Amino acid sequence: MAKAFETEIVVQPRDIDINGHVHHTVYLDYLLAARYDQMARCYRMSMEAFFELGYTWFARKYEIEYKAGLILGDTAIVRTWVAEVGKMSVDVGFEIKSKGTDRTAAKGIARYVLMDVKKNRPARIPEEIIQRYSI
Repeated sequence: MAKAFETEIVVQPRDIDINGHVHHTVYLDYLLAARYDQMARCYRMSMEAFFELGYTWFARKYEIEYKAGLILGDTAIVRTWVAEVGKMSVDVGFEIKSKGTDRTAAKGIARYVLMDVKKNRPARIPEEIIQRYSI
């Protein structure tokens, strides 16, 4: 497995659903916020750097297994890693845990496709980007 990186996110009142725990869709927000943070901080290639090169990432697929709910007052630890690199896509593994209890709230995998903004279609991932993300 590739190196995993972590981002902490404090559960906010807006994240809570009618059942008193984080709404299932908010886990995707946590994943996206963590990836945005980690792209710049850990991989040293921010989303803005992709834009400058004429690329962006599109979500292709999410698989999420919900294990235990996070509640107001929790801090989520979002751990992600590059699980697999394809010709035009990257699979990112993730796990979201409660910092206080160390219980896994959700885990899964996300597939993102590199898009050429000018051509508006998938692009082959350049070797220099593969190297940067192969930590």
